[in-house]
Amino acid sequence: MLLSMSILWVVLCWLEPQSLSEMADRVHWTTLAVLTGLMLLSRVLELSGYLTLWGRQLLALLSGERRLAVGLILFSGLLSAIVTNDVALFIVVPLTLSLAGMATLPIERLIVFEALAVNAGSSLSPIGNPQNLYLWQLSGIRFGDFLWVMLPLGVGLMLLLLLLVPLAFPKASIHLEAVSAITAKRRRTPLWAALIGYPLFLIAVDMGWALPALVGVLLAMLWVARRAVFSIDWLLLIVFVLMFVNLSVIGELSVVQQFVHSMRQWPGGDVSVGVLLSQVVSNVPATLLLAQQSEWQPLAWGVSVGGFGLAIGSMANLIALRLARQPGIWKEFHYWSLPMLGLGWLFSAVWLSALTW
Repeated sequence: MLLSMSILWVVLCWLEPQSLSEMADRVHWTTLAVLTGLMLLSRVLELSGYLTLWGRQLLALLSGERRLAVGLILFSGLLSAIVTNDVALFIVVPLTLSLAGMATLPIERLIVFEALAVNAGSSLSPIGNPQNLYLWQLSGIRFGDFLWVMLPLGVGLMLLLLLLVPLAFPKASIHLEAVSAITAKRRRTPLWAALIGYPLFLIAVDMGWALPALVGVLLAMLWVARRAVFSIDWLLLIVFVLMFVNLSVIGELSVVQQFVHSMRQWPGGDVSVGVLLSQVVSNVPATLLLAQQSEWQPLAWGVSVGGFGLAIGSMANLIALRLARQPGIWKEFHYWSLPMLGLGWLFSAVWLSALTW
């Protein structure tokens, strides 16, 4: 992904020359600051060792592989509707990775379904993902009204995902292996730093203090958990910087704007154009590009469904796959995500057609 974004950046700089200050203006630094802070806090939580103990309790409660998958899917989906899809992933993916040392589990597939679950669950809420938040503010309707409009899609996508569970996970029992609690006992301070840091950081972000909050988290973690600062995935942040720049330039190209205008005449209208454009530039940039010329409801449905399919369809997908660091997970993701794209697209088309009919 880093190589692809770098090559694309070079090509776009040749097509549309721009200064470094212009490129910097295209980057949403607030979003990047929030992402960095969450990566730091989730890494501290992972290194505390307590995720291993909590994961063991979860495995003991949900003793079957299929039960565990359903539990993680529902937890991920509901959490994403409350604290946004990226925050949910920073909690559930490290938790899932901690299960790997306690039992033989399809960790890659579990994380893939968690990524799909946060895309489905976050579509329900006005604050579940960045595109919903933007469209909610743009539409000017009340929180409950937006929730009611998105309810059929969010519930429908979660049900479709749960229908895939029997195909992906057997009913096999989970056999726990011995796990030492020494690691967790040695690192109590980082745990409390994470538990205190999460709510304080999110409150500060909600108040519009994202950059000062990041500085505070960074300084605090350098003091109590220096290892976490130097072990987060800094390359992922570079990828996001390049994505902001590249996708912004692509959206301004006249050929792209003309193509988008013609796409809106295709069957499915704004839903289809939201789905398809998300596969090219991700669903948040697609929303920003289409919001001024589309009805917000079908657009919201389209870009939510567009989060499935290719990994680039949603930034949450990229976060989950990079946090996982599992060999072969990109292939595994598309094996399940592409069918979800087709099923979600079909569901949206049928439901909205029935409403208009």
